[in-house]
Amino acid sequence: MRVGVITFPGTLDDRDAARAVVAGGCEAVSLWHADADLKNVDAVILPGGFSYGDYLRCGAISRFAPVMQLVIEAAGKGMPVLGICNGFQVLCESHLLPGALTRNSDLHFLCRDQEIEITNNSTPWTSSYKAGEKIVIPLKNGEGSFQCDDKTLAELEGEGRVIARYVGQNPNGSRNLIAGITNARGNVVGLMPHPEHAIDELTGPSAAGLGFFTSILNAMVK
Repeated sequence: MRVGVITFPGTLDDRDAARAVVAGGCEAVSLWHADADLKNVDAVILPGGFSYGDYLRCGAISRFAPVMQLVIEAAGKGMPVLGICNGFQVLCESHLLPGALTRNSDLHFLCRDQEIEITNNSTPWTSSYKAGEKIVIPLKNGEGSFQCDDKTLAELEGEGRVIARYVGQNPNGSRNLIAGITNARGNVVGLMPHPEHAIDELTGPSAAGLGFFTSILNAMVK
């Protein structure tokens, strides 16, 4: 099972994502933003960071990277894709996911351990969890507030496409406490908190984030 991890100029969590992929039992394959192929990977992760310095809008420039056209095409054919933090922003800019990530409601950068609830465990990235399971993983963003129009929100809620919610006080002003969503097909997932930073007790607040990376292996084995 080969999982590609894309590096854009300004990406900073690609090594952590690759480490998490390996910990989950898969082979991590480095993908560069200018690559002309996906190197026969079975899934793709867009990790966190500040691609292109977050100029224009977060993810707005990365959306036009050569590798993203390949990701868009592969996602349309069912390839599992996970966008974490900045990767979530890139997926929204690429229209693989609806909505947008805007400035945090208090206009400050946020960095803390955050409890979230897994609300949809039927995606290739969340199947290792139980529906309703609560986990603690790091959250770090300045523009992590998920926003969308009322029609889109009703679709996400009505179709069960919210995959995770924040527990307790809303940390960044996201609509309906949304921490992550999936597309209608269920293969593309965007998540604002960072599971790759919580794959073992030694370096994370917990090892609960590992489930996102064991999930993809289980999905491919099936």
